[in-house]
Amino acid sequence: MSQTQRNLDRKIVVIGAGASGIACATKLLEYGFQNVLVVEAEERVGGRIHTIPFGDNVIDLGAQWCHGERDNIVYELTRRQEEELLESTGPVYENYQCVRSNREVVPENVASRLKAIVGDSLVSRQLELRHCSGSLGSYLTNKFYETLRRPENADIDAVVAREFFDNYQKFENSVEASDTLEQVSGRGYLDYWECEGDILLNWKDKGYVELLKLLMRARELKSELGVLEQRLLLGTRALKINWNRNDGRVELELSNGENCIADHVVVTVSLGVLKEQHWRLFEPKLPVEKQRAIEGLAFGTVNKIFVEFPVAFWPDDWTGFTLLWRDEDLDDIRGTSRAWLEDVFGFYRVSYQPRILAGWITNVNGRHMETLPEDEILSGCMYLFRRFLHWNIPDPSSFRTSAWHTNENFRGSYSYRSMETENLGTGARELAHPLTVVSTTPEREREPSDELQQSRCDKPIVQFAGEASSEHYYSTVHGAVEAGWREAKRLADFYGQSASWSGTKSQL
Repeated sequence: MSQTQRNLDRKIVVIGAGASGIACATKLLEYGFQNVLVVEAEERVGGRIHTIPFGDNVIDLGAQWCHGERDNIVYELTRRQEEELLESTGPVYENYQCVRSNREVVPENVASRLKAIVGDSLVSRQLELRHCSGSLGSYLTNKFYETLRRPENADIDAVVAREFFDNYQKFENSVEASDTLEQVSGRGYLDYWECEGDILLNWKDKGYVELLKLLMRARELKSELGVLEQRLLLGTRALKINWNRNDGRVELELSNGENCIADHVVVTVSLGVLKEQHWRLFEPKLPVEKQRAIEGLAFGTVNKIFVEFPVAFWPDDWTGFTLLWRDEDLDDIRGTSRAWLEDVFGFYRVSYQPRILAGWITNVNGRHMETLPEDEILSGCMYLFRRFLHWNIPDPSSFRTSAWHTNENFRGSYSYRSMETENLGTGARELAHPLTVVSTTPEREREPSDELQQSRCDKPIVQFAGEASSEHYYSTVHGAVEAGWREAKRLADFYGQSASWSGTKSQL
């Protein structure tokens, strides 16, 4: 057997079958590695991509949008397909009504100007936050009220403006996955690079699962799991990763009772899982720099609430509404079992689902919602609909929520850069840095006359991927995919492989 073939037979275990794990595993196969196994704790693939049948079509309980076009690998993958897979849903999240808790609809000329104020701040953030030493919350608050005080906005009612800004902060928390914007680092916010183009591209009538099918070449191979068929171990959790063996390999203890010896392990579990489990998952304990990265990077929860009605009770041109609470109305729920409803910030129409409204909730109340009985959640939603909207609203016919925090395989939704991240001076680069052992450079194919030369180098034996390990595209699926590809390339570079080696390079 040639040295190249021996290298390609190295045992590689990818932990996690989310977007990053699937991207890593499929790219490893593309490089020619054959001994690849993906271990997934859930009984399904996808991780925080979770498309399910519901209502008249499907819904995405997790990732929903392709954020941007230029330099977005997810968008680029769809462009290589004959079928148009994406379409804009921006108007839904731009043309919503602002409705107060007394059913008063904020006049469009006022609402549009308030939306413009927060929209304009998006442009100036890139310049001004570079010199910000505080939180994103303090910056946005100062920016909003500074603009509001301009003479051209003097006619906007101050109470309505405050209610709007309170709601807008909840929306921004859903973007960041933060509990409060005071937790988000102003300078750290700039670590995120927004891809140019439409940032709210929806997967039409098929859901985000289409990306997984593209990565696995499922449609091309007419197989549900595509190239990962027979390479996936579902419903199996990694309990222990022993990475300090004398032979330079890694031993995995799995929840199915088996032990697995691997040459390389790629960990793609969520940052939430790492935060909760890294102390007991890794043996020996992780290096201090890695622990600081896991503890310093922030990870929060964003949940969705899907309510299906027997008929659409709203006008055809209505896209949804945001909830602006008056102080006196908030007093009706605070201190009661319905207090969590304060952080449901809006309900919006869903593409290809004519009878469904999708609500969003974040922070501690979003996590609390996950612990409530379904009938209590549904009752609370109907309370909101009937309190804010003036139409005759029928009882719902179906209902579904996400629950990302209480699931021990996720413990939240996605990462962000907090004030603690900044204080600890850590980041995605430290999280992405692999655990290594000293090894000799892997032999390449050489002519018999070549002089045998080997040098000592660091061999990556435990690697880290996932959206949180992306320096500039964290919290996104394209960041997760790129991170998976990054770690596959790390191994290909180590063994001197190129993507064309196997002769079966996929069209992706």
